[in-house]
Amino acid sequence: MTCMRPLRILPLVVVCFGLVASRAASAPPANLNERADVLLERFEAPGLSIAIVEDGEVTFADGFGITDLANPVAVGPDTNFAIGSVTKAFTATALAILVDEGRIGWDQKVVDIMPEFRMKDAWVTREMTVRDLLVHRSGLGLGAGDLLFVPRSVLTRADVVERLGEIPLKTSFRSSYAYDNILYMVAGRLIERVTGESWERFVTDRILRPAGMTRATVENDMRGPGNLVADPHARINGPIRGLGTMERLDDKLVVAQVAAPAGGIAASANDMAKWIELQLALGDLPGDARLFSEAQAREMWNPVVLMPTPIYAGEISETAPLFNTYALGWNVRDYRGERVIMHGGGVYGSITRLVLLPDRNVGFFLATNSEEAGLLTGLQFELLDHYLGVEGNDWPAAFGDFIAAYFGNAAEQMGAPGKEPDDVGPSLPLAGYVGKYADPWFGTIELTAENGALTVSYPHWDGITARLEHYQYDTFITHYNEDSLEPAYVTFALDAEGAVERVTMKAVSPVADFSWDYHDLLFEPVAAGGQ
Repeated sequence: MTCMRPLRILPLVVVCFGLVASRAASAPPANLNERADVLLERFEAPGLSIAIVEDGEVTFADGFGITDLANPVAVGPDTNFAIGSVTKAFTATALAILVDEGRIGWDQKVVDIMPEFRMKDAWVTREMTVRDLLVHRSGLGLGAGDLLFVPRSVLTRADVVERLGEIPLKTSFRSSYAYDNILYMVAGRLIERVTGESWERFVTDRILRPAGMTRATVENDMRGPGNLVADPHARINGPIRGLGTMERLDDKLVVAQVAAPAGGIAASANDMAKWIELQLALGDLPGDARLFSEAQAREMWNPVVLMPTPIYAGEISETAPLFNTYALGWNVRDYRGERVIMHGGGVYGSITRLVLLPDRNVGFFLATNSEEAGLLTGLQFELLDHYLGVEGNDWPAAFGDFIAAYFGNAAEQMGAPGKEPDDVGPSLPLAGYVGKYADPWFGTIELTAENGALTVSYPHWDGITARLEHYQYDTFITHYNEDSLEPAYVTFALDAEGAVERVTMKAVSPVADFSWDYHDLLFEPVAAGGQ
């Protein structure tokens, strides 16, 4: 929120902190309005939101395109866009406020605040700190537990905390980086335990409103017609998600409310300009007020974990970082020798970038209500080059080509000769697969047979079912009742007596977003009468 689609692999890194502040370009690009319109047309994206702050002043805040291909309304500076994982910095800020107030400490043990907190390993449970919740070094695998709230969920944050202890760890504690969302949900629950207020109420009252973010929302049911929002869009009718024609998605499939601390805020260009002003001012508000201390501002930007540093070939190689790190809700990296503080966001049908050049006192926000990462990432580097005085690169074109090749190669891989399924199986009549199957952290699914087909229903994905189409052997493919969900292979393993012993899943697309962590599931039959 996740940070969505392939450009989660894009560089996010850091250089030295001792740079002397440099003067940025004095204004946004002169042709930015025209450029935005050109890029929307080039990428067939519906809408775009841009905010820029320079030297403490908002120098640009506007929207382009439309909110909805099916019912077009012009995007403006007050149109809210889902900001996805850019929300993580707000959750980190909420914790920083509590640190300032002496109510928690960054290195305080989580279990001392939340006695019910559990990881799969008892030693990790004892050692996990508040800081560890934010920096993706827990030992959980990439995107672990995301299926508790993707594509939707009726679970509470207390439920998520309880199930966390059943999710297997992939690496040793603090040994490596693997992006997760679930521990930000735990952080949201921790805020509730400390303050007695919901994460939603605390963030609204203590951050959004004092910062002047008057239209930003933290709850899905606030995103109606009375609070204009850009609706989600994507390409889902091609051989894999990311290819095909642009279409409007079902806006019911927004970030599940339980996951809001990881990616649930929606905000406009005008509101995100206020957020950028606050960040560049290191927590200082207009007048004599301060939202958080300068010490906590610097703490949140202090790198904690090394991230993998990508290596790019060809035209986009210039954008690769030398250093790549994660701080408290922020990526810290370098670009052309300059310190960059940033974060990306990606949720269903929308992606976002928030980029700060603190040593030049410049920051900008970009969002689109589509999954066109080439547009957003290209424009990100185009604006970075502008403020660093570099000319001559058409980064949107370069990243557009890169992503088109990425998806095209994946589609070719799926349709390559020899990939056709064997006309073998299934081993059992459909009734042999019927029953309930439980995974320790996900819960219990139920398979039924009706009208000559298997159907699977899910415990916390309210209203979502899938028809299973036979693929080969004892493997089937899901066909969800929501067209935009990522399909999965479902494989049944039989015991020596020919009964189902376990069920595993795997995304069909080789480039499926990591939140579809089907591969982490292991279902076993539930005894008759069991839950």
